[in-house]
Amino acid sequence: MLLIPAIDLKGGNCVRLRQGRMDDDTVFSDDPVATARRWVEAGAQRLHVVDLDGAVQGEPVNAAAIAAICATFPDLEVQVGGGIRDEEQIEVYIQAGVRYVIIGTQAVKAPGFVADAAVSFPGHILVGIDARDGKVATEGWSKLSRHDPIDLAQRFAADGIEAIIYTDISRDGMLSGPNIEATVALAQAVPVPVIASGGIANLEQVLALKAHEGDGIVGAITGRAIYEGSLDYASARALVEG
Repeated sequence: MLLIPAIDLKGGNCVRLRQGRMDDDTVFSDDPVATARRWVEAGAQRLHVVDLDGAVQGEPVNAAAIAAICATFPDLEVQVGGGIRDEEQIEVYIQAGVRYVIIGTQAVKAPGFVADAAVSFPGHILVGIDARDGKVATEGWSKLSRHDPIDLAQRFAADGIEAIIYTDISRDGMLSGPNIEATVALAQAVPVPVIASGGIANLEQVLALKAHEGDGIVGAITGRAIYEGSLDYASARALVEG
């Protein structure tokens, strides 16, 4: 199982939000490339980058910072989400060196877009399913839809996507532990790999997710815990991936 560091970009800074609230952010760095270097030097194979401004505005805002990370670390698998609403932007990111593009809001608003993108960019498309109170959220987590996460995941699993990233918004940035039950239920319901996100605070919780690799959980994204020090990324990565 991959342990994937997260870099969330807001106003050019690396931040962490609590439960996805844009007005409740903590700035950890004003240098995204230096932050990426920190995790690369700790052994990261993949990096999870979210353009928070882009997710809210519906178009990429921090694309230059993301391109700079890719240019500096060409061997790093970078997965990017936030504000991706058309195939033109997907192509721009892939040409910049992004390995995986995450479709979230647009997957809910225009489901056919996922299938089209998977055909146009095979091997590069992930779907982000972000849930609160059992319903999928969109627009930078600011709006709740009526969609059930598992129903939506099953719909996209047949479209040729590489994986699903599942986030329990109520856990995100709170260090309260991931929603293992919901993540496992979703992973068992679909034939594509699932990456867990939201709430990881310590090594025990990472290992609890790793115990479900056989259910299809292939990765876990960690943010606040590795920035605040409750999880040592280098040692946890070596243990989980080794």
